[in-house]
Amino acid sequence: MNRDEPPLPFRRHEILVDGLETSFLEAGSGAPVVLLHGGEFGGEAEICWEATIPALARHYRVLALDLLGFGRTAKVVDFVDGRMRRLRHLARFVEAVDAVGAPCIGNSMGGMLLLFDAGSERPLLKPGSIVTIAGGGALLMDSPHVAALFSYDGSIDAMRRIVSALFHGEAWSRDDAYVERRRATSLMPGAWEAVAAARFRRPAELQQARAPSGIAYGRIATRTLIVAGEKDKIKPGGWWQELTSQMPRAEVVVVPDTGHCPQIEAPEIVNEALIRFLADGDAP
Repeated sequence: MNRDEPPLPFRRHEILVDGLETSFLEAGSGAPVVLLHGGEFGGEAEICWEATIPALARHYRVLALDLLGFGRTAKVVDFVDGRMRRLRHLARFVEAVDAVGAPCIGNSMGGMLLLFDAGSERPLLKPGSIVTIAGGGALLMDSPHVAALFSYDGSIDAMRRIVSALFHGEAWSRDDAYVERRRATSLMPGAWEAVAAARFRRPAELQQARAPSGIAYGRIATRTLIVAGEKDKIKPGGWWQELTSQMPRAEVVVVPDTGHCPQIEAPEIVNEALIRFLADGDAP
């Protein structure tokens, strides 16, 4: 490493979880907080949380995992019930890093995983509190932005369309270095295949053979913060109302002029909201 470069604000670790290579970032000390990234092509812990980890690490031991099939974690896809496979892997991970019961923060797919687990009859994680950033609620809109998330072919132009879909501000999709960085992550060995395979859908007549996919919001009693980007191009306006109407301990922060990843577009606002929410949960 160049001695003139500033040190990274986190440490990367590689461990085995039930025999599967599992990569995660760690920073700070004290009570643990677990971060879960989104499920887009090129999604992984570092890109999703690099503006979040330093702020939280001043107060907590932050653990940001590359979920199964993403980043540097094993490229494994379960075609019977991929979501439960990820949740079981995640539950074993939090045991391995001594973070059982820790608050969990998820962006997009990461938030949906947390809500699905919390609403299940036998939750695996049981976090002290949940933050979902653009995760949960109504189905994705039918739009070119959503289509871009599913039609990725590995090209620079296709990744640029994904970046445009994720952010409200145009500067991100115009930043060639940022687009290429996400593209490089999406093309790590096995990464494209794992994410593409997770998007497979059976023919309609066979859909009933799949595991139920709905989230039982009415069962979720865990204290929850919902963070929404005001200008999200992927989710319909007011999508969080489906959650707050059924979850007795849910509150909402809407971040102005941001899209599907407000923790990246407006990190100061989101970090302040996260620290306040987590601190309120720590209070007796």
